[in-house]
Amino acid sequence: MTAGAAEALISDFDLYLFGEGKHTRIYDKLGAHPATVDGVAGFHFAVWAPSARGVHVVGDFNAWDGGAHAMTPLAASGIWTTFVAGARLGQRYKFEVFTRQGSRVLKSDPYGFAFELPPASASVICDRSYTWTDDNWMRERPGRDSWFKGPMAIYEVHLGSWARVPEEGDRYLTYPELADRLIAYVTAMGYTHIELLPVMEHPYSGSWGYQVTGFYAPTSRFGTPAQFKAFVDACHNAGIGVILDWVPGHFPKDAFALAQFDGTALYEHADPRQGEHREWGTLIFNYGRNEVRNFLLANALFWLAEYHVDGLRVDAVASMLYLDYSRKAGEWIPNRFGGRENLEAIEFLRQLNTLTHAEHPGSITIAEESTAWPSVSRPTYVGGLGFTYKWNMGWMNDTLEYMRQDAIHRRWHHNKITFSLIYAFSENFLLPFSHDEVVHGKRSMFGKMPGYDWQKAASLRALYGYMYAHPGKKLMFMGCEFGQGREWSENRSLDWHLLDDPLHGGLKAFVTDLNHIYASEPALHEVDFEGNGFHWIDCNDHENSVIAFLRRSAAGEFVVTVLNFTPVPRDGYRIGVPAAGAYQEVINSDSRSYGGGDVGNGGVVFSEPIAAHGHADSLRLNLPPLGFLLLKLAAGSDE
Repeated sequence: MTAGAAEALISDFDLYLFGEGKHTRIYDKLGAHPATVDGVAGFHFAVWAPSARGVHVVGDFNAWDGGAHAMTPLAASGIWTTFVAGARLGQRYKFEVFTRQGSRVLKSDPYGFAFELPPASASVICDRSYTWTDDNWMRERPGRDSWFKGPMAIYEVHLGSWARVPEEGDRYLTYPELADRLIAYVTAMGYTHIELLPVMEHPYSGSWGYQVTGFYAPTSRFGTPAQFKAFVDACHNAGIGVILDWVPGHFPKDAFALAQFDGTALYEHADPRQGEHREWGTLIFNYGRNEVRNFLLANALFWLAEYHVDGLRVDAVASMLYLDYSRKAGEWIPNRFGGRENLEAIEFLRQLNTLTHAEHPGSITIAEESTAWPSVSRPTYVGGLGFTYKWNMGWMNDTLEYMRQDAIHRRWHHNKITFSLIYAFSENFLLPFSHDEVVHGKRSMFGKMPGYDWQKAASLRALYGYMYAHPGKKLMFMGCEFGQGREWSENRSLDWHLLDDPLHGGLKAFVTDLNHIYASEPALHEVDFEGNGFHWIDCNDHENSVIAFLRRSAAGEFVVTVLNFTPVPRDGYRIGVPAAGAYQEVINSDSRSYGGGDVGNGGVVFSEPIAAHGHADSLRLNLPPLGFLLLKLAAGSDE
């Protein structure tokens, strides 16, 4: 390929932006792209390998003969390019890199848009074109303000194990099949978003997608890039948002991928005290290197632009923020001020959130961050990291620890169920019951609950009621909604046969109703991040393991939540309420339709002019065992 032809595809300005780490569409320049040179159609290939002694592109188009297409360096940029006449869509390729140490390695394309089916690892020339039909969704998304005031109930999914096809060797569902079945299920259940465990190409299925080798490609396990775009398109047309798990914190050591890409530590740090997660067996990106930072920032924007996804959940943020994360003394290098904070990673995360929110209004970013790092979900211009939400890991851990206790012992752990309200408004929190809580011996959500099966199901209904009434957006991993009995495994389908059991079918019906009520009651979602949306009625009744509180909408409308975390019905239990009138039972987790015993208040209860909990009026309630009640002042009553 002539120098002039290369310059026409990659300009000096492109090289400058890339060198500065600011080329937001570098994926349009590096990798494989259709081109016509001197009237001949083919593909232009470009790869960044600054320390390589030489680079060739090999593939189906040249019988994998490295001598056929040597690449040419572009000035001092470290980028190598060539044009392959006659190269076609669907052909496989790799880069043959000759290192200064004298070795020869075959590398997949870091910017490859498609890959062959693992464990094979060649990149595939891909047609990126797709005709989208989600114009209304994309046009309306920036004005919804749904990330702040709207309902958000996320269904977290691992595509390879949500369901299988047992009649055909227990194979995976394809992207088109998932578009038909998963979207219909999520819509009927009333969830607002699907969050996918990493779909970026990865060689090892047991990593669940968290050891990515193809950052710019959806995995070929379930179909083609166009089919994945059609899946997202179908989600949007059904009113469902799509969030992708994104992994910028580390990458695997596979020899065909990013590790030692040009014979040097190119994407990673050379010193293992900075560049290796020994606990995970992975490498850490060098966020201080402009071109590496550009690779990741452009990748985040790529998924938002190219695949129309609505948000990114950023994995393992704590491991990025702290230089001593999971390291002993002497195993890490302090920053230039002598501290443990990873200054380059902090700046990277701020750039990530600034760029994504600016270039794709209405998109969201979610931090899986488990430490006390301040202002994770505060804007960058006030010193925050800029994420839209932060996972509330403290709430999750405390709540599950409380629910694991036998009911007779819960009185001694009452603070576990109330403490979260001390800090609930310090961040924009999302409440997660994620995949991490149902693996590695932790047991399924159903298995965590004490007692026999009826008590387990009742406890889960109460727990989910508490979750949906508590301030914060919601996330639930697949299978939790019907009480999956076994721990989750990526190697098998969920146990859908359990829905034939009234307890499991009833739990699913309860979560369905809970989702729809949550979406329709402004008091449950409009004021999630400010203290005026929540008021305790009584948080001190540890002897009975009962809590009661109010949630308020932006307009001041309220709902009343009461939870009884023991298997003992509480007849005549009195709570104060802020207004006199008739209170409708919006939902009772002990309803027979959910597998309960129908202990409750007959659908409506009238207040009495008896003072309680600082209010002039009160309700005398029958609390169901292991039960959740949501009550609302009936229309026409005084407020």
